[in-house]
Amino acid sequence: MQEGLLFGILALGVFITFRCLDFPDLTVDGSYPLGAAVFAVMIYHGFGAGWAMLAAFLAGALAGAFTGFLHTFSRIPALLSGILTMTCLYSINLRIMGRPNISLSENLGHRTIFVILRDWFPEVPEAYLRLAFLLFLIVGIKLLLDFFLGTEIGLSIRATGDNETLVESQGVNPDSMKLIGVSVSNALVAFSGAMFAQHQGFVDVNMGIGMVVSGLASVIVGEVLMRGKTIFVMTLQVIVGSIVYRLATAVALNWGYNIGFKPYDLKLFTGLIVIIILSYPAVQERFSRRARTKQNG
Repeated sequence: MQEGLLFGILALGVFITFRCLDFPDLTVDGSYPLGAAVFAVMIYHGFGAGWAMLAAFLAGALAGAFTGFLHTFSRIPALLSGILTMTCLYSINLRIMGRPNISLSENLGHRTIFVILRDWFPEVPEAYLRLAFLLFLIVGIKLLLDFFLGTEIGLSIRATGDNETLVESQGVNPDSMKLIGVSVSNALVAFSGAMFAQHQGFVDVNMGIGMVVSGLASVIVGEVLMRGKTIFVMTLQVIVGSIVYRLATAVALNWGYNIGFKPYDLKLFTGLIVIIILSYPAVQERFSRRARTKQNG
């Protein structure tokens, strides 16, 4: 449940690019560990958890802005722009961290947000405290995102994804909307990375591999489970989809271990789950069409 909420923040970022902007952004796999790396280094240098999380958010926004700049100014295709930024970020993350991984153990004196909360509310069991905080956090982010997407800029971002030519005819610069949208998206992704680093207690330079797939799968799962076209419902779909996706992954891995699969099969299971999820609507439609054909025949 806790991981589902943490990845829900990432999924909301992916939702902005893939659903609102129709922008296939692979920067996610680089900006996710970027947020974690920036957070860890700032904690190591004595900054508070709040400032470190803010820095992670801004670092993600800069990464997204770079991708948007490559696409809008240099006219590099969206997919390739994300790949280029993701590739650059691998080395940048190593530069920031100075080594492949960093521990955020409390024994080393690192006060993450969860340590601070535990000190504030010592009488509350830590598992419940973390869950309550993450629920509060993701609901707050969801409501802020709903508000943002309902503003003039937010509506322009959504319109750019639907019909770029129409937006341009209304005097709105679609390139600016793409730049803003991709920046906000990766800011949320990097923030998610910073939160997950605090949750698991360490940062690894490879922790972003496959994150864009997980985020997209969460978006698709939510759309399958819930119906609705308003922004409030669509962002709720993403959060619910993230929780269900993480639970499904955990169940599948547990079942896989029982029949002899190993921990390094995680990516295989994740890929298979995503394939099944993405294929479900098409398979369902095909069987429905065959059933209607038989009835009419």
